[in-house]
Amino acid sequence: MIALLLTASVQVFASRQDTLELKSKPVYGKEARTISYILDHNHYRKIQLNDSLSSVILDRYIQELDNNRTYFLDSDVKSFEKYRKSIDDLTRTENVTPAFEIYTVFRKRYFERMNYVLNTLINAEHNYAINEFYETNREKEPWAKNSKELNEIWRKVIKSQALSLKLAGKKPEEIKETLKKRFERFEKSVVQFNSEDVFSLYMNSITEAYDPHTNYFSPKASDLFKQSMSLSLEGIGAQLQTENDYTKVARVMPGGPADKSGLLHNNDFITGVAQGTEGSMVDVIGWRIDDVVKLIKGPKGTVVRLQIIPGATGIGGATQEIVLVRDKVKLEDQAAKKSVINYQSDGKEQKLGVITLPSFYMDYEAYQRGDNDYRSTTRDVKKLIGELKAEGVDGIVMDLRNNGGGSLPEAVDLTGLFIKDGPVVQVKSSTNRVDVLPDDDNGVFYSGPLVVLTNRFSASASEIFAGAIQDYQRGVIVGETTYGKGTVQSVIDLKKFINDKEPIGELKVTFQKFYRVTGSSTQHKGVTPDVLLPSALDASQYGESASPSALPWDVIKAAAFQRNNDINEKLIAKLNKSYQDRSKFDTNLKKYIQDTEELKKNLSETKISLNETVRKKEMEETDKKKAQAKLDTKLTSKEGLPVNDLQKMDDEVLREGLLILSEILTKRIG
Repeated sequence: MIALLLTASVQVFASRQDTLELKSKPVYGKEARTISYILDHNHYRKIQLNDSLSSVILDRYIQELDNNRTYFLDSDVKSFEKYRKSIDDLTRTENVTPAFEIYTVFRKRYFERMNYVLNTLINAEHNYAINEFYETNREKEPWAKNSKELNEIWRKVIKSQALSLKLAGKKPEEIKETLKKRFERFEKSVVQFNSEDVFSLYMNSITEAYDPHTNYFSPKASDLFKQSMSLSLEGIGAQLQTENDYTKVARVMPGGPADKSGLLHNNDFITGVAQGTEGSMVDVIGWRIDDVVKLIKGPKGTVVRLQIIPGATGIGGATQEIVLVRDKVKLEDQAAKKSVINYQSDGKEQKLGVITLPSFYMDYEAYQRGDNDYRSTTRDVKKLIGELKAEGVDGIVMDLRNNGGGSLPEAVDLTGLFIKDGPVVQVKSSTNRVDVLPDDDNGVFYSGPLVVLTNRFSASASEIFAGAIQDYQRGVIVGETTYGKGTVQSVIDLKKFINDKEPIGELKVTFQKFYRVTGSSTQHKGVTPDVLLPSALDASQYGESASPSALPWDVIKAAAFQRNNDINEKLIAKLNKSYQDRSKFDTNLKKYIQDTEELKKNLSETKISLNETVRKKEMEETDKKKAQAKLDTKLTSKEGLPVNDLQKMDDEVLREGLLILSEILTKRIG
């Protein structure tokens, strides 16, 4: 009887929500028209909002609402075609009707799906012995022609989630209860979606059609962003994003609790959050990102437990529980740090310095106060280099991995520590004006051997520094190709253009582009290392190239600059040959290459088996590989390299950078 009453209440709830309709406000039309005018006249791309862009916007908006094609029917999508070439005209006349008409259809379909899941699928019995798969990435799949096809898609969705819970040790009733709460939360998230949310989603479909870094901030989003600038530094230190129904770790912030613990990594999925050491685990699959963030954040010193699926295993992997202690991410934790590695090569002792640089920072408040000891990247690195010199290091590795950028002047000034003088980067504006930003201190603070480490998440200012070091032939770049973000944005307060009593949002617009001193843009292509290590991250998924609307790569006139004689093609060829030779006998490097290929395979795998035996075997194999990795011994002198500090190193990329630095030293001395 209780079950019947529960089912009935769910059905009434769902049908009641179907009747709700969100409506536009006059201020939305004013904002839309103003934004279209600003983009037409100020965006770097110099393209007009026209029929062609209108078509792109429609597709983006539909994708934003239903990116995995599990709600809309084919007939729904065809009915939206009337807006294919009219969004541009409607926007200029302050008409945002498409946003709300399309969303109304989505809302209706959404509650139909939730009703079917809660009243039919959760209580269904599943046959886990059948060999069938669920395609997790349905972006390119055809739209369902009818409800029957959607029912089949959702049957596999629920079966996959139920199987994951079963393999995690949940009992049948626990599985049903977990799924029930999960999808009731799904339902609640859409109930809470208001007209401002709809307009914001629609406007970002318009702005991001110009480029992925041009965004609209609703008044609420703008306030949250400003709060996050001061509050985001207290918690676990991780930037999160939504991927389908999952919360994904976009970036672990250097110096934060997550980074220091080594337990949470980029691309991991957070499926549950619990408070304290004994709080119950709250399932967060399907939650809005801001709600997940609220659960994870908390006062310094408190404990939060996360249930995660490691990115290395993919969505089909087993869940793990990790424990983190919240803390403040202090400026000093994100500041540059140094270490010294002792190494023996050809019977000669070498001291290799390492400077880890998480971001390009500057304490502007202290600078404006006139504080002579204000912190900045260049100041800190200069001090560290001085200390390394005093310790007698023979060469330095600059580690820029996961450095997403920051202060442009700091990137220029830092480059100046390593080159005598000359241009560092060129900046081109939307008016075609090109400004050359030079290092004009006419001196070199450090002239010794230099290696710069990069990976896919080295971006913006990191790419400026690495590109300049490479172009001047001042050092050797080692690692993965960088992110490829070569654009500059500015935030415009729309209140300056609109007189209205209603709250007004802000627009972040791309208005400049970076170019290396050679004239090559860092956009899309980023910086390709001189010694390229294997990467699990494909540029089409992780990087600027992941967005179809990203600005193109291009070339402008080179600036006049004088190359250094430290690095040449002959030396680069020798370093690459040595790396290839090591990959054949070096146990650690061979394992790193194998692990990278395995991760690349897992990240690209989008089909999940719904067969219990197959899924269980896959999970056991993953656990077995992890256990084996812990048992693997480090290198011994019998394998061609002497016993030294490098053998204690778990970071294979840094280890390779140090070996390459050692070889540069050997060639230089020899």
